[in-house]
Amino acid sequence: MKQTTVVEKSLDKKVKLTISNVTLKFGGVISLDDVSFEVRDGEILAIIGPNGAGKTCILNSINGFYHPQLGDICFEGSSLIRMRAYNRAKLGIARTFQNIELYSGLTTLDNLLAARQIYFKHNFLAGALYFGWARKEELQHRRVVEEIIDFLEMEPARKKIVGSLPYGMRKRVELGRALALEPTLLLLDEPMGGMNVEEKEDMARFIIDISEERGTTIILVEHDMGVVMDIADRVVVLDFGRKIADGTPDEVKVDPNVIKAYLGVEESDDSRPPD
Repeated sequence: MKQTTVVEKSLDKKVKLTISNVTLKFGGVISLDDVSFEVRDGEILAIIGPNGAGKTCILNSINGFYHPQLGDICFEGSSLIRMRAYNRAKLGIARTFQNIELYSGLTTLDNLLAARQIYFKHNFLAGALYFGWARKEELQHRRVVEEIIDFLEMEPARKKIVGSLPYGMRKRVELGRALALEPTLLLLDEPMGGMNVEEKEDMARFIIDISEERGTTIILVEHDMGVVMDIADRVVVLDFGRKIADGTPDEVKVDPNVIKAYLGVEESDDSRPPD
């Protein structure tokens, strides 16, 4: 797994994404409160926190599903705040979801090909008749998709309808669809939620391989602290929409604010009401 030397090297890399004083409100409810942090090129950054801390809200703000009222989000030096979600995808930002969002009536292959649509350049007529450049272009996209199927070891599910697949394999298909966008920044929202131990080990291995072999920057929201501490280069901790810690896994797990957020603080005898 990740070693301390790898963490130190990641700190020398350039900044990929900057979250600056982001505040997100829904009516009178503040979901993100003046949150700031940086994500460096090629690192795996984990965002953790108790339920309702604002973890998914951060991902939704980065990919354009939510629009913060205050602050800025910069990707490779360009502000994303006023950019539409599909344009963010074209820049190289892809994500998976906490609840699986796939075309359940299509095959694994077709689900991955669907993600390639942003790269198709032929017109509707050429695509319908399937000739010339349209045919060559689709073959190119199929090669990309087939490579991802091999990479994620999904060959047995290649032509199977996604809705018929086991839960763990569907989560893998969703990861594959995100990779089909060829992202440089990958947002993973609880990619191991609901999995058994063996499936979690496989997913953790794939995430590390995506980072090391493809050089993809990854932001990971995950509840399994064992996995987070093993594979993350750096960890950001949220509580009630505010950032309470930011550092290496070893630094974060002994931070008093993090311990308090997860475990609470036992009241002293002096603070307790009399019997």
